[in-house]
Amino acid sequence: MGRSYVGILLVLILLAGTAPLPQQGDTVLLSEAITPLESGTSSLSIAFSNGPSQDDDITGLQTLTFSLSGTGTLDSLLLEITDDDTSTSQPVWSTVVNLTETPWMYPFDSTDYTNGSYTLRAIGWDSDAEANTTALSGSFNITNQVPVITIFTALNPDAGSGTSINDRAWFNIPTQGTIAFRWGANDDDLKQATLTTVPGPGTPATDGPTSLAYGWDWASGNMPEGTWSPRLTVYDQSGLSNTSTLHIGIDRTGPTVGTITVGDGSMWHRSGSITLSNIMTSASDGQGSGVASIQYMVAGASSWTSTTSDSVTLSFAEGTHELIVRAIDRVGNVGANQTIDINVDETDPVPLGWTVDELTTSRIGAANVSFNAEDLGSGMDNVSSYIQYGFDSNGVGQTPDISGRWLNLGVNGLEGQIGLSSWVTKSRQHIMLRAFLQDEAGNTYTTEASSFQILPGLDIYWNASQTNLDRLVVRPGEQNGNITITSVLESNQDYPGSIIVRLESAPADRSSTVEWTVMETRNLPRGTLSNSTETVTWQYTVPTSGQFDLRLVIDFANVIDEFDESNNANYLVVTGASLDAPGTVPSFAPSLLLLILVGFGISLLQRKTRD
Repeated sequence: MGRSYVGILLVLILLAGTAPLPQQGDTVLLSEAITPLESGTSSLSIAFSNGPSQDDDITGLQTLTFSLSGTGTLDSLLLEITDDDTSTSQPVWSTVVNLTETPWMYPFDSTDYTNGSYTLRAIGWDSDAEANTTALSGSFNITNQVPVITIFTALNPDAGSGTSINDRAWFNIPTQGTIAFRWGANDDDLKQATLTTVPGPGTPATDGPTSLAYGWDWASGNMPEGTWSPRLTVYDQSGLSNTSTLHIGIDRTGPTVGTITVGDGSMWHRSGSITLSNIMTSASDGQGSGVASIQYMVAGASSWTSTTSDSVTLSFAEGTHELIVRAIDRVGNVGANQTIDINVDETDPVPLGWTVDELTTSRIGAANVSFNAEDLGSGMDNVSSYIQYGFDSNGVGQTPDISGRWLNLGVNGLEGQIGLSSWVTKSRQHIMLRAFLQDEAGNTYTTEASSFQILPGLDIYWNASQTNLDRLVVRPGEQNGNITITSVLESNQDYPGSIIVRLESAPADRSSTVEWTVMETRNLPRGTLSNSTETVTWQYTVPTSGQFDLRLVIDFANVIDEFDESNNANYLVVTGASLDAPGTVPSFAPSLLLLILVGFGISLLQRKTRD
């Protein structure tokens, strides 16, 4: 029975020995410690020779040492801790470290635990007695205080606070400039502070530990432009630390102005009230402090106007102007000037007149039409301007009555062609034209309707230079008053039809009530003007003395549709001599002027004979 008990005890001891003990640096777990089974009573005593006593306040790192007394061999020392503030009925011990060799000491870092009340327990294993020996510390308080940074700032930034990346503390300083950093912290045992990640080469010296200046006036000697996030680290005597980050930037470069939209973006504007937009959004300060405002002034002005709006409305007189703009950033850097051309044209285009091909029924193909206009401001917009046309019966009114509406003449601006399959059917109709004018500024003008009549292509007329009388003055009567009229009838194109012509006469001193007398009518057969010319000879007898008007008339009934009806009559004058001086023939009598000239010549000859 005794041997069975001893065997069972050995097995239990072996199982307990195989369980791994916590090592130094292992994660602290709040679990109940496993105490080796004792087979006897140890004569070895353990005590905390350097450790927390009852009600001690512990901070930072504490070196724990132990004293041994009595007899026995200490093989290992298990150090455990319990939280006295827990409400459990039995303390829960967690392993701090298991020491297995001398020296029996351990650097206890109180900062691994939250502030509170604790008790340490040391359990030693006496291999001689195969038993544990235990020592307890007094209940002590861990009162570590992590430094609390109360202030970390850079003095006198030109813009921003530095509290975030989006609100950096910006400085406009030269390369040899200085940035003053200041800090403050609460702690019962402050030791020192360091500052890293600062602009320029190098790093400021540590503030402390001998004395604390609570700041640095940092001048690296080469402060470049850019952004940084200086990092403050504050340490205390307990080995605790805290950090804070400040965000700063250095900006010495002015911002740029982007593309500002003027009005609707056109080169010319029809109103002097012009809105400039995309002002702030187009400006850029790159990686700098950011655009604060835009300044502008008209060229020649003496002062700038500032705006933070993205759009402004300005008034300009008609003409061309230059607006100078520049951007200012948050630290006062001024960007380069940029010039914006602003052109204002408030005057409508000026119409000049039409140029239209001759319109006749003989036309083959299209008729060219163009309109002349000018605009001394922005200039004509020939793409937006256009011509409209239509057919009208009398050329009167504002809407063509035959076509019933205005038709656009192609897409060639103020030039185009009116094409018809046949112009013959359009005789005596009118082409009505009007022009829609637009300049580059958008000013518009629509002309009044103008009409151009489509005339017949055929024109028959007398050749005036080849139509004449053989005598101008004759003795009246059928024996002596006969004259011969030679006339040449012509046409501008071959005419295959017949033509009626006639000779008419009337006294030259007639009143308005006296009608022309038809002396002779001739019906020229078809084909007479097939070669466009015909000579017609007439005979006329002067009935009495005095002057008579003669008229050669073509197509007196206006049967033939002609281009020009006004040239269908040719007028001549013949004189019947007076019968008061018998024996003289007026048509051969010398004129009075001729007699005077002859007399003057005879007198000169007589004078020369006397000489």
